[in-house]
Amino acid sequence: MLYFLDEPVAWKLHAAGRLDIDTTGLVLMTDDGQWSHRITSPRHHCEKTYLVTLESPVADDTAEQFAKGVQLHNEKDLTKPAVLEVITPTQVRLTISEGRYHQVKRMFAAVGNHVVELHRERIGGITLDADLAPGEYRPLTERRNCQRRLTFQ
Repeated sequence: MLYFLDEPVAWKLHAAGRLDIDTTGLVLMTDDGQWSHRITSPRHHCEKTYLVTLESPVADDTAEQFAKGVQLHNEKDLTKPAVLEVITPTQVRLTISEGRYHQVKRMFAAVGNHVVELHRERIGGITLDADLAPGEYRPLTERRNCQRRLTFQ
């Protein structure tokens, strides 16, 4: 990603978290290691919100199951409670507070569904600007920098 940034100090930046190759949406680039750690460390429970398109209509009890935690394949512990908002029968918004490997896809697989598209909309207090096209970026505004600082206090 750094190759595509037209910034004088791009070499100092790193991604705070990551997206799977087939996932779109918000990626935060920073040179602040402490802030990056707060976003990515499971200990800090940074919320991330995703717009999810599903292969099949979401079951009526999925939101309740996610709120209690889901047993993922080959994992001992349940996921942390998650918030599921149904937009249409096959499109939902999911907010999670941990970042296990392919967690969103695995949560839906655990309840018998399949993720077709996954788009990250929010990390902590920072929401992706709807007017940014895929591949575009912008620096955080002063207001956003303030939100960034408040996210984990």
